[in-house]
Amino acid sequence: MQINWQKNPLIPAIAQDHQTNEILMLGYMNEEAYNLTLSTGYAHYFSRSKQRIWKKGESSNHTQEVKDMLLDCDADTLILKIHQNGVACHTGTKSCFFTSVMQNKRVLEQEVNTNAMYSIVDTLYHTILERKNATDGTKSWTKKLLNDKELMLSKIREEADEVCVAINEESDEQVIYESADLLYHTLVGLGYRDISPDRVKQELGRRFGISGIEEKETRKK
Repeated sequence: MQINWQKNPLIPAIAQDHQTNEILMLGYMNEEAYNLTLSTGYAHYFSRSKQRIWKKGESSNHTQEVKDMLLDCDADTLILKIHQNGVACHTGTKSCFFTSVMQNKRVLEQEVNTNAMYSIVDTLYHTILERKNATDGTKSWTKKLLNDKELMLSKIREEADEVCVAINEESDEQVIYESADLLYHTLVGLGYRDISPDRVKQELGRRFGISGIEEKETRKK
């Protein structure tokens, strides 16, 4: 049985411990990720938020060695029987499924401090998404911004202006402080739109080596 990639360009891929059968995470694969997984023996996925192929553990080294791949009867869902190196979840938890809906609490504890494995931007962005998706009445400035688009937009404009003022007439320390404020509020805006900062990095990478004038000309076409 073969996957019909024309009909299903993106299919769910469930990572399951090959010894305990514990479900560790759910990702998605396109044909390229599927073929990379087969050829390398390590799980590759297509990130819907980053809009690119990613090898599990590319930042943390918490890779997934694939022992087998099982295709369901409709040929549109995969189970990966894997050996998990480290933990499966970017939060440092063994499994991505650690919140009980019925108990309304976390049922698995963090095993690894992953803060040093990811950039502060990535860590902050995921924290923003956690605030966005919180249903326990969590009160925070981030949650308030996400629930009030006009306030969020006004803060981004305000912080951008304060960066300009700081660059023009204030100390280096104040420039750094105001820039941090602007970056945080911009990340909240990205979180509001569910746009991963990785996509901004990709755009910067695309522009690298292209003159600003040339890049602007390409936008007009």
